[in-house]
Amino acid sequence: MKIIFNDTGKRFNREWIFRHFTYEFSIDNTYAIIGPNGSGKSTLLQVLSGGMDLSEGQGRWFSKNLPIESDCINEHVSICAPYLELIEEMTLYEFLKFHATFKPFIKPLTIEKIISLIGLQNAANKQLRLYSSGMKQRVKLAQAIFSAVPIVLLDEPCTNLDVEGIQLYHQLINENRKNRLLIISSNDTEEYSFCENKINISDFKTTTADLQSIN
Repeated sequence: MKIIFNDTGKRFNREWIFRHFTYEFSIDNTYAIIGPNGSGKSTLLQVLSGGMDLSEGQGRWFSKNLPIESDCINEHVSICAPYLELIEEMTLYEFLKFHATFKPFIKPLTIEKIISLIGLQNAANKQLRLYSSGMKQRVKLAQAIFSAVPIVLLDEPCTNLDVEGIQLYHQLINENRKNRLLIISSNDTEEYSFCENKINISDFKTTTADLQSIN
């Protein structure tokens, strides 16, 4: 699995979020997108997920050296982010069962086993709307990390987690990172300390020449 971005940029109206971003992401590697709050980390992650179009440049996704069509990228990607909502009327068991209908989980994991791994056995039949913010974050991490896909994207993965939850996060990553392309967007070293590659989004901000090219 591979993602190749060549001289890419993304802007909203007249503001460039990032520009001249060239990078190659490959399987069996971990990457951290870092930078201050509001710098565009989440935007870059959404573009890498295929859920947001580039404004310029070329982004290409490959599986076994064969190009992936843009409308099929989602089949290869899972994402966990604070802005993604759960179906709160469902119980945990119902939600994971529904999720598995369009994005199966890693074999031989069962839904019961996943619930046990994230420590929510006693709340499996409770509606997600009744969960605490930390419990909901465990569910978001589970649906992303345990999905049977080669690309896992995590945006601020320890949001709302307590010390025990953060330990669980690191355990899940350590046990499920092999043969995957893992990209984490964060400004908290606790969340990406294990990443071999770090990309500072601030290195790809606009210059005076870039601003003049918009006018």
